[in-house]
Amino acid sequence: MTDYDLLLVKSEALPAVFKNVLIVKEMLARGEAASISEAIKKAGVSRSAYYKYKDCVFSYSGENDSNTMSLSIVLSNNAGKLSNLTAFLYKVGANILTVNQSLPVDGTAAVSIMFKTDNLTVELSKLPQMIKSIDGVISVKSH
Repeated sequence: MTDYDLLLVKSEALPAVFKNVLIVKEMLARGEAASISEAIKKAGVSRSAYYKYKDCVFSYSGENDSNTMSLSIVLSNNAGKLSNLTAFLYKVGANILTVNQSLPVDGTAAVSIMFKTDNLTVELSKLPQMIKSIDGVISVKSH
């Protein structure tokens, strides 16, 4: 028999304790509860159940895979260039998920950026060319 390390299970098939543990984790992450004690009281879960499952239960929406775009961009190493890029993406409705920038080398910095595309106000196919026209952008590759 195969031993499965991870399973993806619909939440309605699980006991309520798992959902309540996620609620506690979200309250703590958002600052909606000042302590674990306060959060577990609000969520209606026991302290022992929370500690038993907190490192084993994670939420997954499934939407992270479908409506995202990843770009590799080379920027000139001048003040404000990354800010111009992120401001543009905000303006066209992109919801930025991650931004990673390397240390500048030879006056340029490589940037990897991933964002959600479901609220874009421009055509997805035209976005890389639009980004290339931003001052300081040297090259753009989509993945």
